[in-house]
Amino acid sequence: MEVVNMLIEFRFKNYRSFRDETVLSMEASGINSLKKSLIPLSSKVKLLPSCAIYGKNGGGKSNVIRAFWLAVQFIRNAQRTQHDRAIIPVRPFSLNDYSKNDPTEFEFVYSSNGVRYWYGFSATREKIFSEYLYHAPKGQKALIFDRKEQNFSFTEDKSKRTLIGKMVAENQLFFSVACTMNDAACVSAMQWFRNEVYFSRDYSDIPGQILEYAEDKLMLKAISDYAKAADLGILDVQFEINNKEVRSDGPLPTDIPEDFKTELSQFIRALSETSSDGTILLQLQEVSAQASHQGVKKDGKKDNFYLDLSDESDGTRKLMALAPAIESALRTGGILLVDELEKELHPQLINFVVAKFQSKDSNKNGAQLIFTTHNTELLSLEYLRKDQIYFADKQNSDGSSELYSISEFSTRTSDNIRKAYLVGKYGATPNIEIEEVE
Repeated sequence: MEVVNMLIEFRFKNYRSFRDETVLSMEASGINSLKKSLIPLSSKVKLLPSCAIYGKNGGGKSNVIRAFWLAVQFIRNAQRTQHDRAIIPVRPFSLNDYSKNDPTEFEFVYSSNGVRYWYGFSATREKIFSEYLYHAPKGQKALIFDRKEQNFSFTEDKSKRTLIGKMVAENQLFFSVACTMNDAACVSAMQWFRNEVYFSRDYSDIPGQILEYAEDKLMLKAISDYAKAADLGILDVQFEINNKEVRSDGPLPTDIPEDFKTELSQFIRALSETSSDGTILLQLQEVSAQASHQGVKKDGKKDNFYLDLSDESDGTRKLMALAPAIESALRTGGILLVDELEKELHPQLINFVVAKFQSKDSNKNGAQLIFTTHNTELLSLEYLRKDQIYFADKQNSDGSSELYSISEFSTRTSDNIRKAYLVGKYGATPNIEIEEVE
């Protein structure tokens, strides 16, 4: 197995409830359990295929996912979104009188197409304070660019990159702008952010995802297979994609929502005003999904009956919505981030998802999964190692969150991790008094 795309480490500071530097490391420790699930980075270093983040409500675990999401979205889109005086969408720690003026910091250490990269930036809502990109194409860490506010330094392609630097506004990333100028090293480093990082989507997005993968028969089969895993009563899932023609001089379809009709009418009117003949023909795509269940007819014979997707359980639809992101990550060796994995999912379905990444049979390309959860069944360590378990907790003294691994605690092989967590040994549990029940 040749693994080429991996997250090694994510760092951030002064973001939402996390005031101090916070590190999420995917580097495996030296423990012996589940060693076959590890992803080789080098002859000496192995990476974790997944990690779970536990913590009480309000402790900050979701902010770890938010920090990752914000940084990735900004990196992907900064060249388009950051027009003159556009606010940088960072959210500094707010429970003191000084952090709001300090920059928020992000750093990613990752491998893309077999090359290791170090990329980071710091910013307030008004401007970028620092930014840097290093790579190691030949094993030795080398600078691509370094930035201190609007002062840039380079070791290669100095004339071209100096010209790019003059085009970068103080609220824009050099990295993003350089990619639009086809800087080869930056384009290579950007591929991981744009092609290998996935985030979970809500099940209201299922119709959009089916349209997105309409020509990908393997992905449609995966969505169907995940539905059958979620509900043993489902025999198969049938997808239909229909095209409807809408003319600007004809009636709108009667079976579309009223608010969409209004927006569509305004859109058609705007297009008609700019059209040479005043007539516009639009093609509307409509998607439907139905699951086949076995039932019994009046005469007692068994037969298949179809239910619309809206009639299926929230858990079934949640797993169907996750399916494209899970399968995309597994196909490419990408990374998937999910907040509250257990939401609407039975514990066995959580095991089903986690095992996809932990098993070498299903995870041949070194895909990774980072998720938050309250599900304590995984603390049995049947599917996860100790170094794959993180806790996020908020300090009562100053309201700041911290992220730490169970590896920082002295634990024995025989320790009941789940029980120890529930009684508060590792922190990150609610401090509440439960009434005695007799």
